Amino acid sequence: MESSDAPASVAAHSKDVYETWHEQHEVDATADSPWHRLVQQYLNMPRDVTGKRVLEIACGRGGFTCWLARQPHPPSGIVASDFAYAAVKRGQAYAREHKLDDISWEVGDIQALAHPDASFDTVISCETVEHVPDSRRAINELARVLKPGGRLFLTAPNYMGMLGLYRFYLRLRGRVFTEVGQPINHFLLLPRTRSWISRAGLRVEKVDAVGHYLPFPGRPPIELSFLNNPRVLMRWFALHALIVAQKL
Repeated sequence: MESSDAPASVAAHSKDVYETWHEQHEVDATADSPWHRLVQQYLNMPRDVTGKRVLEIACGRGGFTCWLARQPHPPSGIVASDFAYAAVKRGQAYAREHKLDDISWEVGDIQALAHPDASFDTVISCETVEHVPDSRRAINELARVLKPGGRLFLTAPNYMGMLGLYRFYLRLRGRVFTEVGQPINHFLLLPRTRSWISRAGLRVEKVDAVGHYLPFPGRPPIELSFLNNPRVLMRWFALHALIVAQKL
């Protein structure tokens, strides 16, 4: 298990934290966060979605899952799973209200998925592996439930840029970094995350990232959008990283 800025005892309370968090927020119906836009950019609808069996793990309140279900040629079945019952309940109610009936909702743990090997054509996980006790175990589980030839779309923060330096600064000052109150915030680096995916038996096909931020103590960071290009170079230092990988 990699190190975390949070004390180990915090992990035992994660579920309560997430239940409270999701109870306080509405469904992100637009699914337009930077990581969702990255996944949307690289999803190949005929290959990854149309008529496929799709898992979104750590779906939150289900905004992106519902976006998938609304596509003109949607999956044959979608499983939306989250650690928090409150998140699943909100997503399920939203889907019912909007008559999105082809979604199976479940409470689940990304580190121990309750599905057989090779269950899904496509697996999507956004901004999650950095918030669980064992990130590498979670990635191995995502690979396990993929069918051969299926693809994983995984987003996770990449702290090779300025926010990584800011985390190091906070540690030197004896302060704990937290991301909007998340109890676990692993220090992930894009090359390391990519290596874990390769070691899980997947072939990395695409790597992309956006989001360069100048942090300031006591105020929200300033986004430096002009650094998003050229992407070939700057993606390795951007915060919001996407890896697309195929099961061998």
